[in-house]
Amino acid sequence: MLDALTLDQLRMFVAVAEAGSFRLAAGRLSRAQSAVSHSVANLEMELGTSLFDRSSHRPVLTVEGRALLEDSRSLLLRADLLRAKARGMGSGLEIELIVMADTLFPVSIIGEALGRLHAAFPSVSVELCSGTLGQPAHALLGGTADIAITVGEDLRDSRLEFEALTPVSLTSVVGATHPLASGAKEAGVSAVDLADFVQVVLVDPSSRTQGMDFGVLSQRRWRVGSQAEKLELIRAGVGWGRLPEWLIADDLEKGWLVLLPTAALGKGGKTVSWSYLARRLDKPLMPAAAFLRLALQEIVVIAGRYGTTRENF
Repeated sequence: MLDALTLDQLRMFVAVAEAGSFRLAAGRLSRAQSAVSHSVANLEMELGTSLFDRSSHRPVLTVEGRALLEDSRSLLLRADLLRAKARGMGSGLEIELIVMADTLFPVSIIGEALGRLHAAFPSVSVELCSGTLGQPAHALLGGTADIAITVGEDLRDSRLEFEALTPVSLTSVVGATHPLASGAKEAGVSAVDLADFVQVVLVDPSSRTQGMDFGVLSQRRWRVGSQAEKLELIRAGVGWGRLPEWLIADDLEKGWLVLLPTAALGKGGKTVSWSYLARRLDKPLMPAAAFLRLALQEIVVIAGRYGTTRENF
């Protein structure tokens, strides 16, 4: 009966397959060779099939053994993760960590930090969400995020604590085929010039920026919900807008986008703001969130990375 299978039997089967002999497997597991051999034989009896061909000097996986090896490894991995999650629950470790990041913050930095988190706490599940403008703060205050990354100082809240991470840069650009592109290359572009064309801006699904504008100069606006959508429309020549420098570096280098050096949008058409790690004052960080906080701080300080800025622009 398969109900009689044990994890110990599967672990010994995998050890023999990987070591290539019962003796070496026994050494790795700190078990007697006879115990390993007996356990694998019992497993074969339970499964009703031979896992190893023992006719030669060393055991060789049978066709059935090769087919069942990966399944056995998978079951053992799932069991180890179950144990780790149970231990974490007993020690106060989060089962799940929800992170909300401003779309202006470099994704590469978040990815590296979450990679470190996974290595340190493999049992913790992570939900990574991205948001614009007031969304990160709104998610924290609404209890739908455990930790957030915000950009800029416009949307502070006394119920949240903010810790500076790294400067972020926002650049005003237009597609190479747009009428503004030639003027930008030749004589520069004024705020009046920009007002005559469509500006691609971000929408804030939260209510925190209602009635507020950030860097909006044109009455003709196309609204989008992400930086990726905004980039595609600007590339296509629909209008101009402000985008995070880390996102458009390749486009500028390849000539697909053109810088708009307008003083009304910062020196040379660029503005710099700070990004912040935010959390609720009434909710101390639990182990995984605290680890992520330190990982982010270490990455931006040691690596000296610089990213983007905020907008509705």
